[in-house]
Amino acid sequence: MTTLRDHIIEHIHANGPMRIDEYMAMCLLHPTGGYYTTRDPFGAEGDFVTAPEISQMFGELIGLCLAQTWLSQGAPDRFTLAELGPGRGTLMADILRATRAVPGFVQAAQITLVEASASLRDVQRKALAGHAVHWCDSADALPDQPLYLIANEFFDALPIRQFLRDGTGWRERQVGVTDGALCFGLGPVLPQPAFADRLADTQDGDLIEDCAQLAPTVQAITARISAHGGAALIIDYGDWHSLGDTFQALRGHQSVDPLTAPGQCDLTAHVDFEKLALAAAPAQHSRITPQGVFLERLGITQRAQTLATTMTGKQLENHIAAHRRLTHPSEMGNLFKVIGLFPPTQSPPPGLDP
Repeated sequence: MTTLRDHIIEHIHANGPMRIDEYMAMCLLHPTGGYYTTRDPFGAEGDFVTAPEISQMFGELIGLCLAQTWLSQGAPDRFTLAELGPGRGTLMADILRATRAVPGFVQAAQITLVEASASLRDVQRKALAGHAVHWCDSADALPDQPLYLIANEFFDALPIRQFLRDGTGWRERQVGVTDGALCFGLGPVLPQPAFADRLADTQDGDLIEDCAQLAPTVQAITARISAHGGAALIIDYGDWHSLGDTFQALRGHQSVDPLTAPGQCDLTAHVDFEKLALAAAPAQHSRITPQGVFLERLGITQRAQTLATTMTGKQLENHIAAHRRLTHPSEMGNLFKVIGLFPPTQSPPPGLDP
């Protein structure tokens, strides 16, 4: 049987070294060998755990944050409630359960999931049984109406390119083959006019990353928000400015070499929130805020205390650990950041500063 690794090696022998974004896209989305197209990667049995899988509190607070934003913008009677990269559907299920108490919100929502994986769509369909759900392949296909959107750990999986500064030029990092094994290498020194602004804040040997899909995806979202109203909450790991190698792989909840098992591990890179914010115009963006701070502002500790009153023993221990994992600075609290996108005439969603 030809493995995805074999296919990649054959492709490199035929076409030359492969860019990092090409390698990522093939590993994650290859029709028969891609990571997201062939498995359920989430949860304890998968390779990583996302915030919605850790505790229901995460999705509940996100849902109420979006619902309050909807109320503040006049409660439009028809809107898109969307999620990018919805995983198992756990987050959307928690959002819908929490917002049932907000009169009219669920009834006005057209639930839309942006999901490329057919196998994950099947999982989401089961998780959201009882709700009318629509799917689309990209943000460009979202309905042209008010949009209230969540993207949790979506942008980190978009393919990136990497460039090493060499004088006033750049050498692109690539994937090649040596002695039958995949390996990293560098292309020739070339000018990169798109990175002219990075010559001022980098030096020889510095590596920067660029995600070509980031701006078009953000612009598809903010075009709807700017024209019709709504808001987007983007939650991911990253920082305000890209510098250094953040390309990484996870398998069995452990970091591994990104080249060792193509199609069998998750590949991600940190999000450049500065580029995301710049792409949002004419929509406004909030300050980037640590996830722990954001959740505390939304009342996660009070919610945790309420839920804890009915718990004992191991269940209570797990609940306390989940609260800590989501909010503590040494765990997900500082690693993950939140940014809100909203119309020019409106205030940012609750929990975020202008």
